[in-house]
Amino acid sequence: MTQRIALAGNPNTGKTSLFNRLTGSAARVGNYPGVTVEREEGTWKLPGGPVQVVDVPGTYSLAARSREEQVAVRALLGLDGQPRPVAAVVVLDSTQLVRNLYFAIQVIEANIPVVLALNLIDVAREQGIVPDLTRLRRRLGVPVVPVSARTGEGMTELGVAVEQVLAHPETGRATLAITYAPGVEAAIARLIPLAQTTSQAEARALALWSLLSIEVGDELMDVPERVRQEVHAIRREATQTNLDMDGAIVGARYAFLDAEPLSSMGTQGISLTSRIDAWALHPVYGLGLFIAVMGILFQALFSWSDPLISAIENVFSWMGEGVQAALPAGILNDLLVDGIIGGVGSVLVFLPQILMLFLLLGILEDSGYMSRVAFLVDRTMKALGLHGRAFVPMLSGYACAIPAIMATRTLESRRDRLLTMLVVPLMSCSARLPVYTLIIASLFPSTKIWGIIPAQGALMAGMYLFSTTIALLAAGILGRTVLKGRRMPLLMELPPYRLPRMATVLQQMWMRARSFLTDAGTVILACTVLLWGLLNFPQNIPLSKDYATLEAHATPEEVIQLQAEARSEQLKGSYAGQLGQTIAPAIAPLGFDWKIGIGLVGAFAAREVFVSTMGLVYGIGEDVDADSLPLRERMAAERNPDGSPIYTPLTGLSLMVFFALSAQCMSTLAAIKRESQSWGWTGFLFAYMTVLAWSASFIVYQGGKLLGFGG
Repeated sequence: MTQRIALAGNPNTGKTSLFNRLTGSAARVGNYPGVTVEREEGTWKLPGGPVQVVDVPGTYSLAARSREEQVAVRALLGLDGQPRPVAAVVVLDSTQLVRNLYFAIQVIEANIPVVLALNLIDVAREQGIVPDLTRLRRRLGVPVVPVSARTGEGMTELGVAVEQVLAHPETGRATLAITYAPGVEAAIARLIPLAQTTSQAEARALALWSLLSIEVGDELMDVPERVRQEVHAIRREATQTNLDMDGAIVGARYAFLDAEPLSSMGTQGISLTSRIDAWALHPVYGLGLFIAVMGILFQALFSWSDPLISAIENVFSWMGEGVQAALPAGILNDLLVDGIIGGVGSVLVFLPQILMLFLLLGILEDSGYMSRVAFLVDRTMKALGLHGRAFVPMLSGYACAIPAIMATRTLESRRDRLLTMLVVPLMSCSARLPVYTLIIASLFPSTKIWGIIPAQGALMAGMYLFSTTIALLAAGILGRTVLKGRRMPLLMELPPYRLPRMATVLQQMWMRARSFLTDAGTVILACTVLLWGLLNFPQNIPLSKDYATLEAHATPEEVIQLQAEARSEQLKGSYAGQLGQTIAPAIAPLGFDWKIGIGLVGAFAAREVFVSTMGLVYGIGEDVDADSLPLRERMAAERNPDGSPIYTPLTGLSLMVFFALSAQCMSTLAAIKRESQSWGWTGFLFAYMTVLAWSASFIVYQGGKLLGFGG
């Protein structure tokens, strides 16, 4: 069997870049069993044969604070049924050596054969930092190899060291000369007999790990109850004797590292980073730079990707027209054109935004600026129960919720990822814009407020402000109720600025996009075909007129109108139409009739489909958009039996509020399912947003009527 090694290290050490350098295109993305934490595996082709490499989530310590760090512990120590790697390559940042070595000595103490890869060695040289390789090898007792994932330096030497350790594991194991306090040693001796291992070294490692970890992340740990009870007893006794167990263990390790210098230090690169940070982290200039960078990101998602989106739409439109012309009219033609081709197109249309988002996020992350962004906004986000890194996904939600939800992968805590995912769909995405435009243009006069501000433009801006405010309030409430828990502090280093390695950025971008296409895309395609079926079945619905006969004696313009009217009647009798009429009593208090009900059903394909669905309902045809004058006129002219207008400004405001808050987007639901790996959280999102949308719309409509604004 192919041997399995772990690639571990602190965050921001270039571990992912090294993984990509070693495995190349042989990498694949998955999730750790039972936990939604992304895992990458790949094959490293060494001269002696291929080796399976697992990229372990970055962590600063094996005394884990979050579920993600617990995954790293399980992957390295082989806990909870995880296979224990035969060796570990621990990646260190050569410019931050001592801090990185704290994690390294924990892995060495775990009795895992280790090779230390001193990454960023080229950057260290530029900064005048020279690691003492001889002293490092002698003091730590394991192979040490200087490498650069960016340039490829040291890859051959690293492969040789790994193959030597695989062939002779004892060369990668060491007993470190760390002197722990007598109380710590006594505690270790009590825990060793409880370890389920035959190796004395592994038992000691698990005992040390238990002393630090169980109390820190008690609710996260899955360890034998007898071990848990013994650790609690030891810690209670330590408190009575004034022994700081954590401080004693951590202090002894750092004392070991500080006993002699392990590298000579320089300041050139540090001063350069400091000079940039004087602007990037400035309370005024830094905020201006941040707004500019976020503006570019938003513009890229909202506008720059539009030509590619249009090109994809045109290609699938051309394909649909070709198939429609080649096949006889009928159900098979409709299935292929509207169901299959339309469904695949509805998946691929998100690809430009996803590619653009992860390209720019990759550049920001690899350059070191993303850490600064999280630092700048963390104080504000903290008040809402969110992490500083959550700001970028929420901002991206203005363009499209799909890439924004995928961007939550940059958050380390599952709780923070879930909380951000649950509020991102409340941001007014670009798909809501056609709905807002249609309603505002149809039902609200083009007057000016105070003779200066266009009322329609102010209402549009107000909808975006409204959705943003609700999203922030929802984050605060959900973070204190449903997802109540310990908010992980923003613990991160500010790495030195460096030029992004585009090969790594592009590879990560494509792996994320491929993951979307294979996972969320399949759900979106299936839902599109299902929705097509609801809109087109049952067939042979009795119509009020003999449209075929009428078309035979009509002008070309009249034929188009008759066909649109026939399609409107067929849509009313379809399963979607029946569903729209079924939900009519539930949406009537919001000011909606059954026609809007059909539009709401059709909008599940994509919110903007509401416009074309309403075009079908009113017999105008589906080739309409938000600027369609006939559709606007028909909606404005629609009347109740008593002659009063069906669509009033109050109805329009209620409808916009409903669209702003509802979860009417199957693509978003598919993305939530893919990222959360849970139908439960997907169902919760749909339920709470639907209830929120109905309640807010009810308050707007019924409250407006009570205040005399009309129904």
